[in-house]
Amino acid sequence: MDKTTQSRDVQVNCNADNIQTLASPMPQSVLVAGGRGMVGAAIIRALKVAGVEQIFEPTHAELDYCNQAMVRQWFSEHRPECVMFAAARVGGIYANKTYPAQFIYDNLAMAVNSIQAAYENQVKRFLYLGSTCIYPRQAPQPMPENCLLTSALESTNEAYAIAKIAGLKMCQFYRQQYGVMFHSAMPTNLYGPGDNYHPENSHVLPALVRRIHEARELGAESVTIWGTGQPRREFLHVDDLAAALVHLIGLADPPDWVNVGTGTDISIAELAQTVAEVVGYRGKFVFDTTKPDGTLLKRTDISLIQSTGWSTKIDLARGLRQTYECFLKETQQLRRREV
Repeated sequence: MDKTTQSRDVQVNCNADNIQTLASPMPQSVLVAGGRGMVGAAIIRALKVAGVEQIFEPTHAELDYCNQAMVRQWFSEHRPECVMFAAARVGGIYANKTYPAQFIYDNLAMAVNSIQAAYENQVKRFLYLGSTCIYPRQAPQPMPENCLLTSALESTNEAYAIAKIAGLKMCQFYRQQYGVMFHSAMPTNLYGPGDNYHPENSHVLPALVRRIHEARELGAESVTIWGTGQPRREFLHVDDLAAALVHLIGLADPPDWVNVGTGTDISIAELAQTVAEVVGYRGKFVFDTTKPDGTLLKRTDISLIQSTGWSTKIDLARGLRQTYECFLKETQQLRRREV
């Protein structure tokens, strides 16, 4: 498909004027793929508040989404009414650059196996989670849904983005050809309870929380941050995302895919200073300009999801305070287990 045809196709499916916000009955049997992760756990919390009766959250041992035979058997035996697919191999710039083969294989396999098994077993609704990093490196700002596939991707996460685009398009084409309600949501950068604070493989916000906390604990005079500090990023609290996803599965005719974000951004340097204020760190920041910045500007156009009646509730300052409290509790629990 050429770029002109692709752009026209996306505009037809993602035009806010065409979105119906009529309510659809809330499913009462939901599989949360990736239910043990930060996003999955938030989705489960939101589903319980919404009154969903049966929530499946199988462990990796019970259901490996990369294993086609296991996926088909599980769907055949359990037949959930709805799937909210948050399972993924994820990571920051370092992880994406170091393990591209694993990122593309695992994310492709999970999407292909699960979407096909859902179709074969008459799943009524499948909500697939991608990421706004699937949009082109030079996407217009803020990024609208219809800029997908209009130019080159960001090289530092190309493998992950290609896999996620394939899952999104698979849902779109199954909906188009088979009439099933398979659709997608593209969240921006997430943070919140249960995040990954690994020093090398985590995303920028949790990495900053850990490193700045450790610098305060050690009395370090400075903290080194990758890049120039100039790139601007948008951050969404995971509980706001979960609320948006529950909202989307309650729509009778949702978009094929839709951005989920705050519509506001902050520079990495400003973010580091904000985290320092929350943590109580008084040192300085040193920017390692030999390391990559990634895309300089990434902010989502959220007019489409706003047109369906959803908006964010948790601002960054409040969300960061809550996140740091959770980080301290999780760190204390880990230390107790190690003793």
